[in-house]
Amino acid sequence: MSALDLWSVRITILCTAVFILQIAVEPLTDQLVLVSADVFARPWTLLTSVFTHGSFEHLFYNMFGLLLFGSILESIVGHRRWLLLFFVAGIVGGIATVPLYTASLGASGAIFGLMGALAILRPRMTVYVSWVPMPMSAAVIVWAAGDLLGLFVPTGVANAAHLAGLVIGLLLGWRWRDRFGEIPQPRSRPLRMPESRWRRWEDEYL
Repeated sequence: MSALDLWSVRITILCTAVFILQIAVEPLTDQLVLVSADVFARPWTLLTSVFTHGSFEHLFYNMFGLLLFGSILESIVGHRRWLLLFFVAGIVGGIATVPLYTASLGASGAIFGLMGALAILRPRMTVYVSWVPMPMSAAVIVWAAGDLLGLFVPTGVANAAHLAGLVIGLLLGWRWRDRFGEIPQPRSRPLRMPESRWRRWEDEYL
C-alpha cells in the first residue's frame, strides 16, 4: 500500500491545495468558510469549511495531527469507517460552532473525532502532550479539559468544534471497540510451586 492509498494523506494534500488557492484567490475563503448567520442559506459550508484554514500555522498543526492520528486509525478501522468518522465529526463540529461563534473554519473537529476513536481503540498508545508522554486515553482527557476551559475563556479557537468532534469519535470508537479494540494483555500471575515439590526440596536441601 502506497501513502496515497491512505485517505489521511489525500485529505492532507487536498487541504494544502485549498490553502494555496485561498492565498492566490482571496475571495475564495469567504465562499468556503462557515458563517453562522448564513448557515441555513449556505449549508454546504458545514463541509467546505473543514478543508479551509486561517493561517499556515493553523494548517500545519491540523495536518500534522491528521497524518499522525489519521493514518494510525485508518490502518485499524479501514477506509470507509475512517471517512465516515472524519466527515461526521467535521460536520457535527461545525454545527456546534454555530450558536457560539460568528464564523469558523478548519479540520480540527474532524481530527478530534479521529483522536477520540483512538482513545477508545488504542487507549495505551503513547502520545506527547506538551512534551509529556502519556497514554492516549489520558491525553484526550487533557485536551478536552483545555477545550472546556476555552469555552469560558475565549482564545480565538473553536473549542466547541473540538469537543463535538471528540464526542463523535468516542461514540464511534465505542461502537467499533469489540471488533477493532486492543486485545487485553493477560495479567502475569506468580508461579506457585506445588506443596509436594516444596516438601521434596526441603528434604533434599535442608
